[in-house]
Amino acid sequence: MVHSSALPPDAVATAGETLLEFPDNFLLIDLCGEYDRNLTDLEARLGLQIVRRGNQLVLLGEDAPRAAAAEILQSLYARLEVGRGVQAADIDREVRMGSSEKETGTQAGDQMELLTGDRVEIKTRKKLVEPRTDAQKAYVKGLFKNELAFGIGPAGTGKTYLAVAVGVNMFIGGHVDKIILSRPAVEAGEKLGYLPGDMKDKVDPYMQPLYDALNDFLPSKQVAKLIEEKKIEIAPLAFMRGRTLARAFVVLDEAQNATSMQMKMFLTRLGEGSRMVVTGDRTQIDLPRGVQSGLKDAERLLHAIPKISFNYFTSKDVVRHPLVAAIIEAYDKDDPAKG
Repeated sequence: MVHSSALPPDAVATAGETLLEFPDNFLLIDLCGEYDRNLTDLEARLGLQIVRRGNQLVLLGEDAPRAAAAEILQSLYARLEVGRGVQAADIDREVRMGSSEKETGTQAGDQMELLTGDRVEIKTRKKLVEPRTDAQKAYVKGLFKNELAFGIGPAGTGKTYLAVAVGVNMFIGGHVDKIILSRPAVEAGEKLGYLPGDMKDKVDPYMQPLYDALNDFLPSKQVAKLIEEKKIEIAPLAFMRGRTLARAFVVLDEAQNATSMQMKMFLTRLGEGSRMVVTGDRTQIDLPRGVQSGLKDAERLLHAIPKISFNYFTSKDVVRHPLVAAIIEAYDKDDPAKG
């Protein structure tokens, strides 16, 4: 057998076959997944066969799929070596985007994000959050670097999730005193006044994705306590009027549904020691016909201002179910404006 220069280190190839050897059998078990489902997933997606023999994996098939599978398996194994898990989303990311991470054994600091080479990690109370794509990594770096950042792209690309994670990180690190999460309460089919309950009951359904993200990063009892103490606020965009937000991490989600006047009102709330993040999807504007999206105006007016970052996502950055990426691509192809 001869080493192939097209293959990663520790990969040995003959005609139609590549042999990978992994020194830690326990990590190999995690790499293969329960009932070898990770291997089965790679086989189906790359069109090859993977046979497990002790602490070795044998890849059988055409040269290109074998080379791709070898690189992916080596990259995923490197994740396990530094104590990071392998999930279906990691496999999906590797298959769709290729392996570009350079793993190291460096561990995250107590609270701030880890920026080592291509790695970016955000520590929260409940989990270590890892941006999975290059666009997501650039976005997170922009959130820490700039006082105002925009994340623009389709659903499922982690725009809001990562912004809330950074907000929690900066809050528990003492860099801000409060977290404020907001959305435009755009009525879709039902008038708010007709819905049952008080104002909180009426608007909470619009805010639920923000509650969900918070509960991923902080214990639920702590979230409830911080909300009661007003250290975390979740409110409709209209509630921001007249306020100056100092030492706060502020996220405006679904910003495509803010009007130009609302967007200006929101952006001018920025106070001393605060950070603002604006996220939105230009393809999902629910404003009445003829009403200009404040997100589009902000892009046009603010793109040249220093210390304001604009980060854009595509279907390749979707980290939900792989079908979501395929659905977004199908709609993009059918959009005359993008033709």
